[in-house]
Amino acid sequence: MYPAELSDLITTVTREVMATLRQQETGGSACADCRGDCIVRCADRCRTAVAAGADRLSGALGVGGVAADLARLIDHTLLKPDATEGQVRQLCHEARQHNFATVCVNPTWVRLCAELLQGAPVLVCTVVGFPLGATLTAVKVYEAEQAIALGACELDMVINVGALKSKDYRTVEQDIDLVARACHERGAILKVIIEAVLLNDEEKVEASVLAQAAGAEYVKTSTGFGPGGATVADVSLMRRVVGSGIGVKAAGGIRSLTDAQSMIQAGATRVGASAGVKIVQEASAKRP
Repeated sequence: MYPAELSDLITTVTREVMATLRQQETGGSACADCRGDCIVRCADRCRTAVAAGADRLSGALGVGGVAADLARLIDHTLLKPDATEGQVRQLCHEARQHNFATVCVNPTWVRLCAELLQGAPVLVCTVVGFPLGATLTAVKVYEAEQAIALGACELDMVINVGALKSKDYRTVEQDIDLVARACHERGAILKVIIEAVLLNDEEKVEASVLAQAAGAEYVKTSTGFGPGGATVADVSLMRRVVGSGIGVKAAGGIRSLTDAQSMIQAGATRVGASAGVKIVQEASAKRP
């Protein structure tokens, strides 16, 4: 696709989506009785959220007992820059013990996680161009290739936010496309983080269209390291743009079951939250 054609496509889709949004009410429903308590107090509704369409949740270090029916939905996550080897080993121990879907770690820990999880059904997820997205495309591709070679099966890359805001769609699309190719040639999947808090609605539409066009399996709201995280409005907007063709992951600032449930009702098919493991802790405790 030529740059002019790509620009015309993005402009057309953005105009149509924004016109539709102006005709509809925005926002999602929240639990009227919720006072913002931790998910651990609302775990029964977690299964309602899963039934509504979630296929992946996330959890943080220090998980306790986990209900088996929820464990396979969890990305067990540790992306703090000061994470130690001991904490990463604990993360993998918990993931293996509870049969989580993945562990999500910084690239430096991918090899260790792959070794610790060898023979287990738990996959390794890592991040690319994280958390700013402002590095060179060639560096992102190399980072992706190296991470996959070390054992990563899922990669979350951050877009070139500055290029998007400059309306340099070709640069953004090529950035995603080349990383997607590196992933797909090696059997991995790609999730594209648009860092929605830095974008206006038109730019969120543009980013979502470009991620889908470039071959990503998911479009994701946030890194969790920006000035804000996921919102119901962002998830709803992203889902309307990509339709049912790819996944939408809500991440960043999701601290209660009401938050997660609202995201799923808005169209998220994965939810990333450091408080996610508390869902399964309480679910396990409340099971008959």
